[in-house]
Amino acid sequence: MAVKSSTISALIVFLALLSLSHFSHGELRLKFYNETCSNVEQVVFGVVEKAFRTNSRLAPLMIRLYFHDCFSNGCDASLLLDGTNSEKTAGPNLSVDGYALIDAVKDELESKCEGVVSCADIIALVTRDLVHLASGRKARYEIPTGRFDGRESLASSVDLPGPRMSVSDTFKMFEKRKLSLTDMVLLLGGHTIGEAHCSFIMDRLYNFKNTGKPDPSMDPTFVKQLSEKCPKNSSADGVVNLDQNVSSSNVVDSSFYKQIKSRRGILHIDQLLATDKMTSKIVMDLADGNDFLARFGRAMVNLGSFGVKDKGTGEIRTSCRACKNLFCTA
Repeated sequence: MAVKSSTISALIVFLALLSLSHFSHGELRLKFYNETCSNVEQVVFGVVEKAFRTNSRLAPLMIRLYFHDCFSNGCDASLLLDGTNSEKTAGPNLSVDGYALIDAVKDELESKCEGVVSCADIIALVTRDLVHLASGRKARYEIPTGRFDGRESLASSVDLPGPRMSVSDTFKMFEKRKLSLTDMVLLLGGHTIGEAHCSFIMDRLYNFKNTGKPDPSMDPTFVKQLSEKCPKNSSADGVVNLDQNVSSSNVVDSSFYKQIKSRRGILHIDQLLATDKMTSKIVMDLADGNDFLARFGRAMVNLGSFGVKDKGTGEIRTSCRACKNLFCTA
């Protein structure tokens, strides 16, 4: 029996709400600001929606910012702090962007609820809203709030998985953050939108593991297509979509899993997800199922619970780029 897409979308939202209806993680809870800044989520969405209309690339940028902030030292907005040795200056974070949107949301909230909403919560809410918009408004997961902003940001503390790591080594990093194997596969599914520079895949196209040949896990026709976009001796570092389905490369959906299942993954770790015995079954389920959006939302919530600061270990910044505390390290 055929099921209308609107019915499926409604079911996805319902499942996401159901899974979080009684959610509480430490000090985090749904509607944390109800008494102190009651319309915070409406204010955030208003700014985000306006920005998204003029720049849809904000969605992959913010998913990446959220991941990079949370994964290294917890979801405390430490990545936002300016400083000569702050997290922003670490190699993996030099290409992170989206800071201007965070600043715009913070300014709007400060004008309405001064000193109330943390930058860490702003990152979580902005990311959620952009996922919602980039999915064609099919996915809107509820995200608990109540995070405080960190007082330390050091480039030396940045610890992120690399695109050439094995599945087992990557999972060890996720496991340390109390994230499951399924969480890992879902969070890497954030590559359903966004781009990668050719420099990240040149070895896969021309000299995989010093063989002088392409990565054999890639579809040969796909290798030829990518070689045209990323020529071997080009001086320019071009970009390619992480989801090679042209019709959905800018849409948050399950297409990414269908692509890696067909040996059309861009990053090495993405392709490994589809072939490694640890994760191949999860990838198959996501590629063939219709519940990616709800499951992705739950994984984003789980990530957002890692390393959260409380009132004793954090603060509420006035500017997301600078600490209030005189003993801040950045």
